[in-house]
Amino acid sequence: MTTEPETTAVSAEIEGGARPGPDGRLRCPWGTTPEDYAAYHDTEWGRPVHGDDALFERLCLEGFQSGLSWLTILRKREAFRAAFADFHIPAVARFTEEDERRLLADSGIVRNRAKIGAALANARVAAEWAPGELDRLVWSYAPDPASRRAPRTTAEVPGSTPESTALAKQLKKRGFRFVGPTTAYALMQACGLVDDHLADCWCRQQQPAGGAPVSGR
Repeated sequence: MTTEPETTAVSAEIEGGARPGPDGRLRCPWGTTPEDYAAYHDTEWGRPVHGDDALFERLCLEGFQSGLSWLTILRKREAFRAAFADFHIPAVARFTEEDERRLLADSGIVRNRAKIGAALANARVAAEWAPGELDRLVWSYAPDPASRRAPRTTAEVPGSTPESTALAKQLKKRGFRFVGPTTAYALMQACGLVDDHLADCWCRQQQPAGGAPVSGR
């Protein structure tokens, strides 16, 4: 996600500085409501994620989100997990044309032929890599936290960076599809490679940079 958990432009309603949520805590404006966003903001976004399957899941979901609200993806996440074998890379890599037809008929997920095709193709690519290789590749593009100033408003949060551009280029070079600099940066934000919580957000103030690690899911 960029600025808020979307790769599309931020609406005026969620621009600006940190805002108090229902509990009075200051949060990034997109993370105050609805409850789905608040929970994701407080417990997941910006916290380090490791593991090939976990990163593959988030890469797929960021791709499916492209052009849509991240709230749509959050509310369909469990359906995505059920449909895509918990995003276990070897399992998804074995999906057949029949599985692809099943996915295209599954109303619980985003039924976009190009995005589904990319997820399956990317699984087949990643299945050929050594264990931990996807994790190492993604995290090799994490910038030095000391080189990044905490944003004070959403306007200071970039949509992409040189690091995300380089990551997207490398993934494409290795055979991945449907991943550009904006999607790669959304992945970096979601998985804690960067901390884009606003300076006054309680998540940044009360957690180490990036927060506590998220294990797998």
